[in-house]
This record gives sequence, C-alpha cells and structure tokens, in this order.
Amino acid sequence: MFKDVLRELVERTDGAIASLLMGFDGITVDSYSRDPNALNVETMGSEYSVVLGQIKQAASMLDLGITQEVAVQAENMTTVIRLLNDEYFVAMALAPSGSVGKARYLLRVQAGKLLERLS
Repeated sequence: MFKDVLRELVERTDGAIASLLMGFDGITVDSYSRDPNALNVETMGSEYSVVLGQIKQAASMLDLGITQEVAVQAENMTTVIRLLNDEYFVAMALAPSGSVGKARYLLRVQAGKLLERLS
C-alpha cells in the first residue's frame, strides 16, 4: 500500500539509499531500501522518532509553529524527514553525495498521497 510511494522516492532521487514511513511511537508502517543489507532503516527511524519528538516539543515551547521538516547531515549519510501529522513521518536516507534538494521536494510532494492512504 505504501511501498510503491516509498520505492518511487528512492528510485527518483540520486544517491537515495532507503525510505521509511513510521509512527512517532517507533513502529514502522512500511519501508523500502535499495539494498536491505546496507542499512537497518527501521532502527534508524526508531532512533530519529525520539529526536523528532523533542524537536516538536522545542518548536512548540518556543512558539515557532508546527515542525514540518528536519534534515540531519552526518559524515556517512544525510537523512531528510518530513512530518506528516502528529502521528507519522516519512524519512529518506541518502549517501553524502545524494540530492538533498530532490529528496526534500519529493517528500513534500508525496506527503499528501501518504496521508490520504493513512486515513
């Protein structure tokens, strides 16, 4: 149900490794990986779900509005996360040379389709 959208995100983004749809409770709804042995995408998502909760809380406490997107650039991977609603987020993992701009664009464009399927 969600795999086709997650696959499209990865296949259309240069340098993308995997994508994931997850609840803030750390439970994976669905995921797609070019190479399932390269990255444990569920563990990555679970760890980021905790951090996202803290970011959402900080933005709220500072009256900044609703958090929409978070990007984490590390030495070996960049992760772009789009918050869909209070319960779910979608994330994409990219190689350091991956197209972050394309990932951000596709996550924003496909967010509505994922939300529709979640309801």
